[in-house]
Amino acid sequence: MICDLSDKTCEPCQGGIPPMDAREVRATMSQLSPAWQVVNDGKSLLLRLEFKGFAKAVYHANLAAYLGDAEGHHPDIRFGWGYCEIEFTTHEADGITQNDFICAAKFDRLTG
Repeated sequence: MICDLSDKTCEPCQGGIPPMDAREVRATMSQLSPAWQVVNDGKSLLLRLEFKGFAKAVYHANLAAYLGDAEGHHPDIRFGWGYCEIEFTTHEADGITQNDFICAAKFDRLTG
């Protein structure tokens, strides 16, 4: 049985963990919703959601905050009227790690 990313749990960051290389990132992107993008010179995963109003943006921002707290891997969250952006990166690694993909996949599952 293949383990879905959203079934995994984030590992605590312990310094010295390298970020995923561009090839690994591209290969793993297929496991996320197509709305996710690699940004910030390949160092972050970004999801931008657009809504007609403010409430849904707040709900999604709160969901991302709850998920980040539960996983111990906190995203940058930006929101306002009509949009919510969720950005995952691993600051310790200065790039994208499996933890970022795990959290993005869990967010996809929660909102899918």
